[in-house]
Amino acid sequence: MKEAAPAVSSPDRKDQAGPSLLSHLKSIAALVEKGVSTKEMRLMVRAVRNVMVIKRKLKPGSLAAFVKYVMSTDADSVLQFVKKQEEDKVSMEVDMPSQVSNKPNVLPELEILCYLLVLIYLHDQKQYKQAKACADAGIKRLQQLNRRTLDVLASRLYFYYSLSYECIDSLADIRGTLLSLHQTATLRHDELGQETLLNLLLRNYLHYNLYDQAEKLRSKSQRAESHANQQLCRYLFYLGKIRTIQLEYTDAKDSLMQAARKAPTIAHDFRIQCNKWAVIVRLLLGEIPERTTFMQRGMKAALRPYFELTNAVRIGDLELFKSVADNFSPIFSRDKTHNLIVRLRHNVIRTGLRNISISYSRISLADVAAKLHLSSDSAVSDAESMVAKAIRDGGIDAVIDHARGFMQSRETGDIYSTQEPQLAFHSRIAFCLNTYNDAVKALRFPPNAHKKELESAEKRRERQQQEQELAKHIAEEEDDDF
Repeated sequence: MKEAAPAVSSPDRKDQAGPSLLSHLKSIAALVEKGVSTKEMRLMVRAVRNVMVIKRKLKPGSLAAFVKYVMSTDADSVLQFVKKQEEDKVSMEVDMPSQVSNKPNVLPELEILCYLLVLIYLHDQKQYKQAKACADAGIKRLQQLNRRTLDVLASRLYFYYSLSYECIDSLADIRGTLLSLHQTATLRHDELGQETLLNLLLRNYLHYNLYDQAEKLRSKSQRAESHANQQLCRYLFYLGKIRTIQLEYTDAKDSLMQAARKAPTIAHDFRIQCNKWAVIVRLLLGEIPERTTFMQRGMKAALRPYFELTNAVRIGDLELFKSVADNFSPIFSRDKTHNLIVRLRHNVIRTGLRNISISYSRISLADVAAKLHLSSDSAVSDAESMVAKAIRDGGIDAVIDHARGFMQSRETGDIYSTQEPQLAFHSRIAFCLNTYNDAVKALRFPPNAHKKELESAEKRRERQQQEQELAKHIAEEEDDDF
């Protein structure tokens, strides 16, 4: 049995944690330098991923020591945004003698990395005003550079730049800058920067409910095949929201469901938002989501209002629908789905009329108004117009006797004599084919896979090891900070 480790006092623990974090930061800097020298973008991606891993552990002392190690003379241009704390002065003084850089020129990639680290730290500390100033300085410096090895770091800087202004509710102030950056990224064929900035612009427009402008930008922007899964998920979510507002519910449903399916498991809040919008869209299409949709792990409480709403639509009870809409109105307003829920009133009425037409072969319009809980003075005439509209839309199969004031339901025919089974079968086949095509497009092949040359056992083992490492890196990239 192992002996218990001796307790370490708090000052010693700080001294031990500081150099450990600083060594992590130095290894990230070495990875960036290697990526620049070899022009290997995968190393830059790995460096950014390592930053996301340790971002919660950043401390002012170690961060300041690292910035001074990288930027020996120009460190103050970055460190001016960090609020120095008294408890980190000791670790700064201990580490400072070994933090003098002997490099005559600082790599622009390392400079942008310093801005990114400081910006991430300020966000975690919720110092949004200082984060805004740091983001402005970082973007200003980035606009002076034109290096393809900066694309990965720049995409993360763009994200935190927009987040800084979103936290202080000033997204409209940077819309022109984002458009300029997107134009520059397009001209430079920076595909990762293009898709990141496009998503940031769509989020900017949708934040202010500018759906028409968002659609114009989306339709006229050049969008290559996605390089990052999280950017693709964001794009599909924003596209689904735009399609929903434009009444294109079928396309909106496909985009939202795909975004929820492709999102990593760590993106909990994002998947909840996708499911909320997907539930509303399916209800508007006349579908009733499965109960398992609302029972997903960690989503039951968040989707509770939408479960109650779905239950009201399924039953076709207009009074229950109004009660749910009023009780959860603050939640629907916060989710920006309140206007969509207003559209569901017609679906509730149509479902109620369908249940009535199935239950009664003939029923008076007054009884229809009573069952739909229409309490206005012209309830009978309103019920008559609703029934006429449902018959015209094909929601129910019935006729209205205006003279005697009743609705006569027709006998239910054989559904297999219609085209409904064929259409349902066709939609399932189309879904399977699209899934297959997406899987084929996502296949990755090793270099020189097209060459039909024999390989030795040693080369085969080396190739298999490289494939395993590549699969591991891809899996880690999928679980990157969302």
